[in-house]
Amino acid sequence: MRPELLTLAASLTARDERFALITVVRREPPSSARVGDCALVTERGEYHGWAGGGCTRETVLREAGLAIADGEPRFLSLAPDGAAAPRTGMVSIPMSCDSGGTVEIYVEPVLPVPRLALFGASPAVRALARIAHAMGYSVDVVHPDAAAADFPDAHSVERTFVAKALPRGAHVLVATMGDDDAEVLHSVLAREPAYVGLIASRKRFELLKSELAARGVPQAALARIAAPAGLDIGARTPEEIALSVMAEIVERRRAPVVPPAAEKALDPICGMEVTVAGARHTADVAGTTYYFCCGGCRAKFLQMKEER
Repeated sequence: MRPELLTLAASLTARDERFALITVVRREPPSSARVGDCALVTERGEYHGWAGGGCTRETVLREAGLAIADGEPRFLSLAPDGAAAPRTGMVSIPMSCDSGGTVEIYVEPVLPVPRLALFGASPAVRALARIAHAMGYSVDVVHPDAAAADFPDAHSVERTFVAKALPRGAHVLVATMGDDDAEVLHSVLAREPAYVGLIASRKRFELLKSELAARGVPQAALARIAAPAGLDIGARTPEEIALSVMAEIVERRRAPVVPPAAEKALDPICGMEVTVAGARHTADVAGTTYYFCCGGCRAKFLQMKEER
């Protein structure tokens, strides 16, 4: 892998940003890719490096986005129709560009270590911190009475909450900050948590919802709060409550991700699907916009239009 890609990957990891690493593992000529070629695709769809030409790039961008969304790696085979024999675990994608050749690519999503922010210092919170740490979560604890000795496995133990220090996409449990519950929930919801749970009675939660609504928190955000937190497993002890909360977090985290359908267009030259948003090669002819997988298809299309 080129040094600049390693540097970029390290920078994205330090910022807790998602990305995917792309590696060419096999090719047949005349594909322009070479075994060992690497690229990196960010969650925003930025493409760095090289893993093949225009036809390959469009497919890699799409599959990398899906891998980043669901956290599952992909093994791709891009080849002319019928040229690649299907294999277990491989996604076969027809490539109809004139360049021809076959390229096989491994797409590996790189996701941040899951973060769990615990607001409270109760026995259930202490048990949850132990369970989450054992499951590979980075745990941060916030409470005026929190003591580091009570949370030996926590990444940090703070007595006050700084909203901007909470990573976006973290998992959050409030249990409880007393009179500050509404303030904490208000700040937490603005950070777009992957999960937010509240250990409190239903009556108290209704009061908190009214207060948060009065502060301008949208109903859609309020609906995301799990209260009382945890799956209904009949939990009673602090350890059982912690287990039910962790089970709910896992359930939410492992739920199938269905990304919004992106508008597609067919390359009028080679017939490949092109994602309209962010398409690099387009042409406006007689009031119609055409989309292409690569510059070669675009040039051929414009030449054909001129000859007519």
